[in-house]
Amino acid sequence: MIRVLLVDDQPLIRSGFRALLCAEDDMTVVAEAGDGAEGVALARLHRPDVVLLDIRMPVVDGIEATRRIATDPDLDGVHVVVLTNYGLDEYVFDALRAGAAGFLVKDILPEDFLHGVRVAARGDALLAPSITRKLIDRYVTQPPHAGPAAGLTELTAREREAVTLVARGLSNDEIAGRMVISPVTAKTHVNRAMTKLHARDRAQLVILAYESGLVTPHSS
Repeated sequence: MIRVLLVDDQPLIRSGFRALLCAEDDMTVVAEAGDGAEGVALARLHRPDVVLLDIRMPVVDGIEATRRIATDPDLDGVHVVVLTNYGLDEYVFDALRAGAAGFLVKDILPEDFLHGVRVAARGDALLAPSITRKLIDRYVTQPPHAGPAAGLTELTAREREAVTLVARGLSNDEIAGRMVISPVTAKTHVNRAMTKLHARDRAQLVILAYESGLVTPHSS
């Protein structure tokens, strides 16, 4: 059973998501919160599999709430998915940097919403290649200025290659084809790189790849 925490300051939005989730045999809503501070407290109390978290909320906003959940060692394995009305705007980008596993737009189709929750709960590829490419576009127009990521020197040549391909928007299957390996081996390279770089998910792996200089926005 996938245990979900809903955090949104609009009761009507929460009730709509709750109705969708509770209609599924494999999902349940363990709690609801109307602001980020309450959301963090309930995440610590219930340890859900997925936290669906609005970005723009009173008291504590979604970015700070995401950061608190992502950095709490007792909440390891809790996946934050941010909710937005605006697509990949600056707030979503900041939430991904803070540790969110991905995001969902509130006007998404119900079946896509439910699929996104299941993907997040599994901890699999939480960013579709199309979203990864939007992250890349952000770096093209506004390059970051950070130093090398800790653990970069620990990557093997194959792991570095896999990270580079993730950062260019390729899925595990596409990485496997490019590296001439199986999809399982590709996923293993990516997961090991995530562990060494202390990245919670593919979103942070992409960001670290660019911030460390492993990949540059205009590289081919």
